[in-house]
Amino acid sequence: MGPTGVAGRGGAHYLRIMPLPRPAAPRALWNDMRAFWRQRPRHQWLAGTLAVLIPLGILVAFYFDAQTNVRPVRTITYIDSWPSDRTDAQIQAKQKADFEAMKARQAERQRQFQRIDDKLERLGI
Repeated sequence: MGPTGVAGRGGAHYLRIMPLPRPAAPRALWNDMRAFWRQRPRHQWLAGTLAVLIPLGILVAFYFDAQTNVRPVRTITYIDSWPSDRTDAQIQAKQKADFEAMKARQAERQRQFQRIDDKLERLGI
């Protein structure tokens, strides 16, 4: 009589539950790691260090970025109080003064950016 298939009479040998390996002590892991790294050249040490530090740096950056601008900032709104009997000429004069102040702020900001651009251009950037 021939074999009756893969799980024939010898099926009990490969279908039984495998025992789990014994847990290793941390000292054994430490000894294995020390033995492994003692045999490595210097450039592999550098690559291994970078392989650990770069993802760690990314995680730290994400952590600090998540802490930035989380709470809404308190805004203060200033409201001008004007008498109800002011004339159109007074309103237009105030608007013109506000416009001139805004233009002066824009010009100063543009001058600051131009100065930064000039410095970067001197550096070849």
